[in-house]
Amino acid sequence: MEEKTVIDEMLEKAKAAQAEVEKYTQEQVDRLVKIIGKTIYDNAELLAEEAVKETHFGRVDSKIYKQKKATAAAWFYLKDKKSVGIIENDTINKVVTFAKPLGVIACLAPSTNPTSTVASNGMNIIKCRNSMIVSPHPGAKNVTIHGVELINEALKEAGAPENLIQVITEPSMDKTKELMQKADVIVATGGHAMVKSAYSSGRPSFGVGQGNVQVVIADDYKDYGKVASTVVSSRSYDNGIPCTGEQALHFPKEDYDKVVEAFVNAKAAVIPEDKAEKLAGLLFKENGAINPQYVGMKPAVLAEKLGFEVPEDSEVLIFNNRGLGRDNWLCREKLCPVIQLFPYENFEDGVAAAKSNLLWEGAGHTSVIYTEDEKKAEYVGEELPVGRLVVNQAGGAASGGNYINGLNPTMSLGCGSWGNNSISENLTYRHLMNVTKLAYYHDCTMPPLDEVWL
Repeated sequence: MEEKTVIDEMLEKAKAAQAEVEKYTQEQVDRLVKIIGKTIYDNAELLAEEAVKETHFGRVDSKIYKQKKATAAAWFYLKDKKSVGIIENDTINKVVTFAKPLGVIACLAPSTNPTSTVASNGMNIIKCRNSMIVSPHPGAKNVTIHGVELINEALKEAGAPENLIQVITEPSMDKTKELMQKADVIVATGGHAMVKSAYSSGRPSFGVGQGNVQVVIADDYKDYGKVASTVVSSRSYDNGIPCTGEQALHFPKEDYDKVVEAFVNAKAAVIPEDKAEKLAGLLFKENGAINPQYVGMKPAVLAEKLGFEVPEDSEVLIFNNRGLGRDNWLCREKLCPVIQLFPYENFEDGVAAAKSNLLWEGAGHTSVIYTEDEKKAEYVGEELPVGRLVVNQAGGAASGGNYINGLNPTMSLGCGSWGNNSISENLTYRHLMNVTKLAYYHDCTMPPLDEVWL
């Protein structure tokens, strides 16, 4: 008989905890969900500082806000939702739907959002009476473990089942692989390699695709001041780490000077042409992988690396494009606050350029359209291969967490088959439950078979 591994032992404990929480009422479950979110919310400052110190990624102020927003939005969304017993009763078709747990869910946490992801995904997972085992990114293991410990202290005080949420304290590729192969379901939020591994595990998985948010300013929209302030605020958030950060700006060529002026007024700095030529060599390794050394780097520091100076309070760097799609590595996702400019001759060409970049990287994720013309918005929605297209909003609104649109709040944005994902929408608790359909007999409204074709 093979000796039990650490993962085997964790799974046994997780299954026992899940069997216990499965007996909980809706009120009992919701109490645990609230505790998870409120714990991270209350400790956001501490965990943000720990995350930046450990990973050297991003900004403390952004991570504080991200944790508070993610948890508050998740609770606001989840608190009135049914996830125990009968959750739907279709009296017309006489079908009653019962919610059932999935079991033990593996939660793969990224180094860029180590605790906000655990809290957001954890709230959705526990909402459906599952248990959770967290696999931290090795580069953010300490803050991830601390976040889980704080949650578990609060859950223990509330009398929750022991081991309902566990974390791998010494993460490794082998342990993560084993966990993915043995858990009932996987929620993988992180880099492409992690998500690909999850889908290759043989277990049901929910992953996310790479971001590469394209912003199209239609030729009818002229409020460049609003665009600049919105985009700069969004792209500078956490120093450009979020997958919903704006990467490229497509706008009318005749308004080039107005656009650049608006962005400079919003604390963007322009990368000189000769310096922009060096940017790809810094941000990407020779094999095409992102260079972690420059992830979440401040604009002033990045400018210094490129050999020029910008004001210390610069929020983003903008630069003229070096070509479209696969001819330009900078058309891919860049995890630092830089924005590429793509002036277009006509609106349709601008949309086509955005599509070209997405097909290089980022298909299935998110894009933005600025327009007052619904037909133009619908044209972009028809043309771009993305799961979310937000109108006159920051790219970050795609996560639904600020409640300025109808998208469900999440930290995991599915990208469909475009991004090799199983869903093309925001991951919510509804994806993390099994359902039983109780179907009563009733008279069929379907006509005789030979009349169906008439």
